[in-house]
Amino acid sequence: MIPKGFLIGAATAAHQVEGNNIHSDYWAQEHMEFTSFNEPSGEACDHYNRYEEDIRLMAAAGLNAYRFSIEWARIEPQPGVFDENEIAHYRKVLECCRANGVEPIVTMHHFTSPKWLIEQGGWEAEATVEKFANYCRYVVEQLGDLFTYVCTINEANMGIQIAAISRRYMQMMMKNQSAEGKVQVGINLENPMMERMKKQAAENMKLFGTPQPQVFVSGRTPEGDLLVMRAHQAAKAAMKAFKPELRVGITLSLHDIQAQPGGEDAAAKEWNEEFLHYLPYIKDDDFFGVQNYTRTLMGPEGSLPVPDGAETTQMGYEFYPQALGHVLRTVHKSLPIPLIVTENGVAVSDDSRRVAFIEEALRGVQGCLDEGIPVKGYLYWSLMDNFEWQKGFSMTFGLIAVDRATQQRSPKPSLAYLGSYTK
Repeated sequence: MIPKGFLIGAATAAHQVEGNNIHSDYWAQEHMEFTSFNEPSGEACDHYNRYEEDIRLMAAAGLNAYRFSIEWARIEPQPGVFDENEIAHYRKVLECCRANGVEPIVTMHHFTSPKWLIEQGGWEAEATVEKFANYCRYVVEQLGDLFTYVCTINEANMGIQIAAISRRYMQMMMKNQSAEGKVQVGINLENPMMERMKKQAAENMKLFGTPQPQVFVSGRTPEGDLLVMRAHQAAKAAMKAFKPELRVGITLSLHDIQAQPGGEDAAAKEWNEEFLHYLPYIKDDDFFGVQNYTRTLMGPEGSLPVPDGAETTQMGYEFYPQALGHVLRTVHKSLPIPLIVTENGVAVSDDSRRVAFIEEALRGVQGCLDEGIPVKGYLYWSLMDNFEWQKGFSMTFGLIAVDRATQQRSPKPSLAYLGSYTK
């Protein structure tokens, strides 16, 4: 049985659900003439105005935790200018969680950044470390009385994964294979994107002052990869200086990397790049956020396509919920600190498959608990069908359906099923 006090909940990201995130880099990119986005986020799920309804739906189903992000671009729309009205908004969100018996787990940065940050060099610029820490300090000074758990950066390894998938894309295109299911974020890797690169570069120059803006999900250099880790450490120190008891962690996008015959060395190299090389920067954190959706099979030459005949999701991932338990065990071997599953989910149209996915994933979590692994929570991605980045609104990960015309919420059976684990 799931122990008492175990966190069972769902997750969202501000830009994907709130709507009208007008000061962000993504908003600017979505509205480019030669954008890589299938559609703009617009008002998204209008969670900014409907958060009370959404939190009540969670609580009524039995969920006791909600991971959501505070949007830096709202809090600091211009360098050094903090918006007190936005702080007041997020205070209401946090108070709503508390009033409904839902533990808030705050993420300080979930992919989107203020547009001005990107104009100043973005996530390859040394100054970003201090700017991020200052933002995090301000939020905790203003709101830290209302939350205990905070994730500094969502999927801090995404830039390295994007860089790797871009390299693989060219190789797999030559073999007429799809590369998109190899990265746990909604990106488009289609020929039109490649054809538009020159036009995008010119448009980026007008928008950001550079042909290659370093947004968070840009392909990261090794130096930028470690800069993100130093930003995490600086933010952690800044927040704990104000509230020492705050529990601070980071999240990484992790695959269940399985070596096939001859692929052992490639698998070891992949796991080092995806996880192990970050250990010096996260080993003293209060917890670690595990984010997993599927597995990756590794052969002698690298990652292999999804096996023939395997069930796949809308994202092109292999339907493989067993991956979560495997990843938790592998992480624990190297990082014996409390673990929280900060994202795990599936994009499918058939909600019965979502229920089956959750059941198998939580079976894996239970197995880890039985082995004494300190897993403290499971947060399904996502609370509601939302804006899946470059892929737009076509991917349905949610426990709650959202009518795009009316914004009406319709809980799916999977919401009640997940909530049953707290009862």
